[in-house]
Amino acid sequence: IAAERLGRLPKIVVPVHLCGQPCDMQAIHALSLKYGFKIIEDASHAIGALYQGEPVGNGRYSDLTVFSFHPVKAITTGEGGAVTTNDDDLAERLRAFRTHGIVRRPEQGAWYYEIDELGMNYRITDIQCALGLSQLARLDRFVRRRNEVAALYADLLAGTPVALAPPVTLPAVHAYHLVVALLPEGVDRRQVFDHMRAAGVGVQVHYIPIYWQPYYQRLGFERGLCPNTERAYERMLSLPVYPDLTDRDVREVVDLLVTGVAGGGHGSL
Repeated sequence: IAAERLGRLPKIVVPVHLCGQPCDMQAIHALSLKYGFKIIEDASHAIGALYQGEPVGNGRYSDLTVFSFHPVKAITTGEGGAVTTNDDDLAERLRAFRTHGIVRRPEQGAWYYEIDELGMNYRITDIQCALGLSQLARLDRFVRRRNEVAALYADLLAGTPVALAPPVTLPAVHAYHLVVALLPEGVDRRQVFDHMRAAGVGVQVHYIPIYWQPYYQRLGFERGLCPNTERAYERMLSLPVYPDLTDRDVREVVDLLVTGVAGGGHGSL
């Protein structure tokens, strides 16, 4: 409503299924019909997630969906990703864009092609595809185990000063690419981080606000632009989550985390 009043309606909206939790795509789609924008889902974290009982990326409520097959994702091709769409015209443009903008014109000869617009070399290799396909059949099991790990984290952290973020707000199947702990106010995250890394636990921080980066600072973006984002960032710590993580591993992670938080704002651990 505010964007409409200011005359700054977007042409494209990119909902991000952060940590693997599906956005409310039906509501976003309803807004797109009202205001005329296109929708590109960022499902880099959400392969295997379900929204309204259907796989994220099926295109019911968006024009395009992008997935990532980076090595840390639920399934991987080593690098790269995929785009899904139900729009034949967009699919044709995507195929051209991934291959230098080349469009075949067989009616003018089997050798003939044209470059209608510039593209790139974004072709994935057959070897990478074989690697990804070999894992695809296990995706449901991977997602199921990630949900079990996340549920155990939630149970073990209940009653402690540590919460999990973001809260699950939709009746959807979360992919749990990330399980993020929200540390209490006043705790020194760096001390907790170093404490757990020293014990061999691969915690991480996701993500530094993008406009804090030097490139965007030079463009004039300043700290304080998104205060809620910044407050959340200062407290976030991503915990290990992967299918082979055992229940015992999760308990050890939580024990270390709670111990670290207990000393995290009050001198050395």
